[in-house]
Amino acid sequence: MEEDFNDTTYAGFRLSGLWDISEDWSLRVGYMDQSIESDGTFYVDPELGDFEIQRFQPEEIKDDFYNVNWTLEGRMGALDLIYAGAYTDRESEQNIDYTDYLYIGQYIPYYVCDYYVSYTSYSPGNVPTGTCYAPSLAVGSVSTSEIMTHEIRFTTNGDGPLRATGGVFYSDMEFTERNDFTYYNSEYVDVWGGGSGDGFGFVDNKTFPSPGYRSDTGPFPQGVIFRNDIRRTDEQLGVFGELTMDLGDHFAITGGLRWYDYEVDFEGSANSSFCGMSGVDYNSFGTDINDLYDGDGQFTWIGNPGACSTLYEDKPVYSNDNLPAADDPNYDRIVNSVNAPDKGEDDGVIGKVSFAWTPSDNQLWYVTWSEGYRPGLLNRPGGAYQAATGYTVPFDVQSDDVTNYEVGWKLDLLDGHLRFNGAAFMIEIEGLQTTIFDTSIVNLFFSDNAADAEVKGIEGDVSWLATERLTISGAFSILDTEITKVLVPTGDVIKGSELAYAPEFQATLSGRYVWEAGNDIWAHVMPYISYSDTSYSDIIQMNRDELDSWLMVGISGGVTSGPWMAELFIDNLTNEEAALGANYVNDRSRFAYARPTNGGIRFSYEF
Repeated sequence: MEEDFNDTTYAGFRLSGLWDISEDWSLRVGYMDQSIESDGTFYVDPELGDFEIQRFQPEEIKDDFYNVNWTLEGRMGALDLIYAGAYTDRESEQNIDYTDYLYIGQYIPYYVCDYYVSYTSYSPGNVPTGTCYAPSLAVGSVSTSEIMTHEIRFTTNGDGPLRATGGVFYSDMEFTERNDFTYYNSEYVDVWGGGSGDGFGFVDNKTFPSPGYRSDTGPFPQGVIFRNDIRRTDEQLGVFGELTMDLGDHFAITGGLRWYDYEVDFEGSANSSFCGMSGVDYNSFGTDINDLYDGDGQFTWIGNPGACSTLYEDKPVYSNDNLPAADDPNYDRIVNSVNAPDKGEDDGVIGKVSFAWTPSDNQLWYVTWSEGYRPGLLNRPGGAYQAATGYTVPFDVQSDDVTNYEVGWKLDLLDGHLRFNGAAFMIEIEGLQTTIFDTSIVNLFFSDNAADAEVKGIEGDVSWLATERLTISGAFSILDTEITKVLVPTGDVIKGSELAYAPEFQATLSGRYVWEAGNDIWAHVMPYISYSDTSYSDIIQMNRDELDSWLMVGISGGVTSGPWMAELFIDNLTNEEAALGANYVNDRSRFAYARPTNGGIRFSYEF
């Protein structure tokens, strides 16, 4: 037993520079570099006690990234111009304990037990013979991300009765990930039983030989039973424009449009070592993503009967001119896969209309209608077919769309001593994307536009200068969320249920008091309190954990003099066990809590 085993170290730096090129033009460049090294896990098993969890393999992560960004600002005639760009490169390596898979992994004995234990009917006298080795499981994960963004924006003179903003946005993202699911003791398995010496462990496994992406051709390292090796690319382009027109001295109307176009590609493979006891790497079962999403109108069916005696190169290749018999149990899956798209893509136009009223210099009231979207994605088990309902797991999950109706205000009251900003809103969500695991459809996680939903709410923030030295600030939100329509034939999404991580009420309150503690030395103290109502971790019922309401308090205080500041802080003063997140991946609840009572010293110096 070990306490406080989840140590984390952050290290990094930021640099920025500004060049005033001329009276009208300037260039700002920034660079950020950060490295994180962490051991253990921050998840908790609620059945074991406060902040406790069982782990059987060492867990660690090393995460490095750097970001370069640049902004060019200037003026060209009557237009203010801004060009902003950024590039981020991130690499992450981690080892994850996978022992929780024992709760749902029904085929684990095949990989960690001798042959005559797994296949008792073939053993002498039908008696289990041999050894089941410790199911020591871990996942070694390596991932990289590269993101490039560019935006050009122009704005007309802000003093005129007619004002315009427009521009172009482009982003290009590449994400790669290789997960090696390792069963450490699989190498000791007597694959034919009785200690015959015909072979121990599984034959070396290599990736599918079809053309396409692979980070490593193999063979897989010893003990790696499954490997997911993928690359996703996401390219987005947008053109936007907005026009504001004053209607007299107190009214203005704004209208805007945005055209968007995105394209998502998915490459790689998800290989298994099933059939690996045969002594030959047949590359049977799993998903050859390179073949599925190559758009060539052909598909190699690797899970065909006799898979453990047929090499990948000899498996049947289907096309629309060469399909299996209609009574083939895999007919629908094969036909769907033959016609799978090359990429996931969509385009469209979203809009915005806002009406503003400013009855005085201290008040702004507005009404807004606006639309938004989230790009879609491609599914690994795309094409899987549920005969009972006729449902097919989509290859191309479409974007989910939101329509927002909002009434808001920005008020300066009590001669500027009180500021109150807020909004009342209703949001309609169409085709909400979510991840589903339903074995009646397919024995893999998949995504779909699972539901329509509605969000109603009020939110606001208040700042009150109570005295020259005391400022009281607060914020709140009140939400009412609901699934209004289920779009996927699964019992895991239920009409009328609340959305995830949407507590009905949240609020924060803080007060900051400052006083002169000496010559050019100012002291301050700031207590705070935060509250969150009960919420839920998922809209999928079987994965849905209730996150209890919580109340956290803290305090900070320090001194400031000229360019330097020193501050002492204590967070979560009452040691509240506040659940901020949860997952239910392997039929076991795992909660992520806020840090227990913790404190420290902050020091800053401006130069």
